[in-house]
Order: sequence, then structure tokens, then C-alpha cells
Amino acid sequence: MLTRIFDLHYHQLSNYPKDDALTDKIDGKWVPISTQSMIEQAEELASGLIELGLQAGDKVGIIANNRSEWLITDLGILIAGMINVPIYPTITEEDYEYILNNAEVKICFVSDEDLFKKVSSVKAKVSSLERLYSYNNVSDCDHWTAVKELGKGKNIEKIKEIRSSVKEDDLATLIYTSGTTGRPKGVMLTHKNLVSNSLASRKRLPLVSDSKSLSFLPLCHVYERMISYLYFYTGTSIYYAESLETIGDNLREVKPDVFTAVPRLLEKVYDKIVAKGTELTGIKRALFFWALGLGQKYELNGANGAFYEFQLKLANKIIFNKWREALGGNAKAVASGAAALQPRLARVFLAAQIPVMEGYGLTETSPVLAVNEEANDGVRIGTCGRPLDNVQIKIADDLEILAKGPNVMLGYYKNEEATKEVFTEDGWFKTGDLGTLVEGQYLKITGRKKETFKTSGGKYVAPQLLENKMKESSFIEQIMVVGESEKHPAAIVQPSFDFLKEWCKRKDIPYTTGAEMIKMVRIHNRIMKEVEIYNESFAQFEQVKKIILAPSVWGIDTGEMTPTMKIKRQVLMENFNDEIEICYRAK
Repeated sequence: MLTRIFDLHYHQLSNYPKDDALTDKIDGKWVPISTQSMIEQAEELASGLIELGLQAGDKVGIIANNRSEWLITDLGILIAGMINVPIYPTITEEDYEYILNNAEVKICFVSDEDLFKKVSSVKAKVSSLERLYSYNNVSDCDHWTAVKELGKGKNIEKIKEIRSSVKEDDLATLIYTSGTTGRPKGVMLTHKNLVSNSLASRKRLPLVSDSKSLSFLPLCHVYERMISYLYFYTGTSIYYAESLETIGDNLREVKPDVFTAVPRLLEKVYDKIVAKGTELTGIKRALFFWALGLGQKYELNGANGAFYEFQLKLANKIIFNKWREALGGNAKAVASGAAALQPRLARVFLAAQIPVMEGYGLTETSPVLAVNEEANDGVRIGTCGRPLDNVQIKIADDLEILAKGPNVMLGYYKNEEATKEVFTEDGWFKTGDLGTLVEGQYLKITGRKKETFKTSGGKYVAPQLLENKMKESSFIEQIMVVGESEKHPAAIVQPSFDFLKEWCKRKDIPYTTGAEMIKMVRIHNRIMKEVEIYNESFAQFEQVKKIILAPSVWGIDTGEMTPTMKIKRQVLMENFNDEIEICYRAK
């Protein structure tokens, strides 16, 4: 029986031992680590943690980019009966101080010098924190191999004893949510939460024991981590992208069968492909945009008829084959999560035989609640697919999505009040998202409960629906719709500056900086024209009547976005308070 997270790793060792269980690119070469080596290193690390005086139930932090060391450390923590506290590398020192104190982290592993300095600067304010170790060589910081050396050849029987004593309902990890408001909350996930979600997700992904994956979404986020456990279970090799900038090259080198993605990444892939198509001339350009037009009309199960399918087959042979090659040529599934996928993108990728499968979940649900799948008539464009087999979903009277299942968290760490708030009296988890079940079975997200606002005319507006639609425009990278108690909605728009630069070039408009360009009436009017096109999909009271253009890119480090690339609405409301005031009060 596979009931604890580490059971999945040992399952791989017994059934699909790999030479390349984990692989990093180091100094220009892909360097593999076998299943055997991964487990041996993790057992040494577990022994080293015990030698350092840590006990089962103690908290160990990891603050690092995706790399083999991350999952080896994670495994070592778990087989020592300890609790992994993964922390985003991109948060503020203030948040590090809060999380490390709240979780009472005793030892922390960091990836590099910058993170070592960040954590060192708050160490004196964290009474529980005893030691720091680094994965890279960092002066004044012990290397992580020191822990393995300390444990080598020791505590063999003790580790077996601890492993056998770990129960499926034991706490495995504390994951601090990157909340859009207030302090992050520590989500308590058990071994059962994560294992049940991995095993239930198995049916939705076409994985076999010689599959390869490319990993680049943050391992500190539950999505990539749960998928990694699924990879161990199925014998899928994990290759780590060098960075977000090298994903294109790494996809072509690794040729993965599967990888996870967020919609923003897929939007960028799409925009890059279209930009290249725009540069073509003559017949090549005509063919490119003919294929693209076909893709945008794609319907499932041959619903467009035989002639359309014949044309699409031709388009796949002469145009879309290059799209597939750009993703490595082998992609059998691209699991998209963390935000809504534009139906326009889903259509084009599915038409191009790139099976992008949109899913939905939360940190609190380990994370997957529902996901599309190619088999079993499992895809509906614009939805998140059917719920997993072991998950129950129901829609409350106020349209909030409620969930039950073995993947639902224990609660929020040291926060009974917040825990009570997110569960109904009869035990359903309140997701905070609004939705509906299309055809009674495919989950569709329609908005975020706490983001819905009422205009002065008494009409309710779900900003997320407007935002997701308007982000289909090449001109719009991010958008936040506002309008609480006002006559009509307005929007703060962060333009896609790369596209804007290209558009200005085509229109012979000298481009200086984003901040300067947005002051131009012509550019403001052009983006407003885009908004008006998408307004047509909405009722009169929902339509965005005015826009404010943001002068720079919203980011995690600048505070406007969470680490999972969600807009921090409160921050943006404060940052653009004066502009919003002028927008609504101007005649």
C-alpha cells in the first residue's frame, strides 16, 4: 500500500529504477541522478538531521530554485519523520521572518548567496532557527553535503523505525499561501492529502515508466511538488530547466512527454509564435495565418465537419508541426493550472495537437480538484474538466464551489479561526471561487467570491470574467477591473510592452519607454478600442467604460503579483488610488 509520500520514491526503486530519476544542467551538460542515488542521499541527509539533534515532528525549511537537491532534501526530511516547510525564494525579508517564526523552523536549506544573506539578516529574530545550509558554495555557510556526511553510515535502523511509524494522517508539510492580502497562512497537508492527489491524478496524465518531464514551475508551490510525486510513482524522469529564460532551449533538448505550465507561460509561447509568423512574407505568411485562423475555430470531436478536419490535417502537416517542435516534439500532455486558461489558447493548442489540459485546485486541496483529460471524452474547452474520482464537488446556493475529499487540508497552522471560516458545518471546504458544472459534470470557474463587487446601480460584477476575456488581446498583459459602488466598471491595464513596441514599429511611432508611451493619446485610444471589442461579450452594466494604463510591468519583486502570478488587488488599489479617483470624478 502506498500511503506515505516516501512510499512513492521506494515504489520507483522497486518497480522502475531510473538512471535519470532527477537531472540538472550543470556547466552546459545534463547530469543525471539515479533512483538509487537519490534515495541513498536522502537517507544520509535524514541521518544527518537526526545527528544534529532534530526529532520527528521538527520543521525544516527549503528556500531554493528547482533542482535535484530540493527533492532529495524533501525526501530526507520526510523519512526522518520531520515536516518540510518550503518557502518562496521571491518573498520579502519580513515574510521570511514571519514564516520561519510561525513554523518554528529549526534548520533551513537555501540555494545561493543571495538567499543566504536574506535569511541571515532575519536569523537573529527567529529563536528556533539553529543552522543554515546552502546548495551552492557560499562563503560563511555550510554546504548541504555536510549534513549528508554527518549522517553517512549512521542511524540505519532508526530511520527504518521512523519510516514504519509514520502514518498517512501525519503532517508532512506546511505550505504558506501567497495571500493577496494579509499574512500568509500555513496550510497543513498530510501524507494522505498529497499521496491521494498524486494517485488520483495518475488517470488524467498519459505517463509511462520511460516518460520524461521538464520541471520549471516552483517546487515550493504544491502543484509542481504533487506532480513530482506523481512522476516518482509512474517512473517518469524529471529534468530541471535552467531558468525561465532557457525553457525554450531546454524543451528542445529534453523533448519531454509532459510538463506543467501556467497560462501566462502558454500566452508568451503563443505570442512569440505569432510574432514570428508576422515576420514572414508572401505565401509563408498567408499559410501561417490561414492555419492560425483554423486553429481559432477549433471544436472538439470533429464538430466543424469533414472539410474543416481535412484542412486542419494539412495545417498540422505544414505549419503546426513547427509549433510542436518548439515544445520538444513529444508533448503528450501540458498540464495547465494556477489561473484560468483563455479558451482561445486552448482551441489553438488543441488544434495543433498540443494537448493542453486545464485543471483547477488550491494549496488547501493538495492541489487538484478537477482537470481535463484527453481520454474518456474528458475535455471541454473553457472548463477545468471533471472532478478527480476521489473528489466531491458541489455548487452552493451562492454559486461558491465546495469540495470534499482525502486531498483537503487539515487546516491552517496555529489558526483555528481561519480554519473554521473555510469549512461548512458539515465539513465541505469553501474554495472562495464561484463556478458551475457544465453538462452537470465539467467544472467551470466563473469568478472569485470576495472579488465580486456591486456597482452603484446595484448590479453585481465578477471582475475575473472580464479580466480573463480581455487578456486575450495581444495589447493587454495584465488587467484589474475596479468599480465597487461606482456607476460603471473601469480597469487598470498593464500593456504588453513587448507587443506595444512591435506595434509602434509597424505604425512608425518612435518608441522610448513604456512609461512615456502610455501617455500618448493614440496608444490609450488603441488599447481602449481593444477593451471595447471584448466589452461586447458582456452586459451593459458589466462593461469597462474607462481605462488607466500602468507605466511598468507588474511583478513579484515589485509587490503587485503573488509568487503564483495572481494580482494583489489591494496593493494595486493603493498604488493607483489617485488615478482611480480622477477616472471616476473627471467629467
